Amino acid sequence: MQIQSEIRNYIIENILFGDDELLDIDTSFQENGILDSIGFLEIITFVEGKFGIEIADNEVIPENLGSLRRISDFVEKKLNEKTIV
Repeated sequence: MQIQSEIRNYIIENILFGDDELLDIDTSFQENGILDSIGFLEIITFVEGKFGIEIADNEVIPENLGSLRRISDFVEKKLNEKTIV
């Protein structure tokens, strides 16, 4: 939940400028106009820096980054992989 909360706060503060009405856990970023291509780059940069992970180009897909739930699950998975290695 900590990961999800940090990502949610970042999006609200830096992309939605405090307007959290559109941001539900399963709301599609792209379909609802929450993130455009620049927004995705911003969130990827934030996540990589904040959590110390690398997101490969082939991982930048809606299944990994399409909603708050998907991105937080993806980050958690990447952190678990990093711990195992």
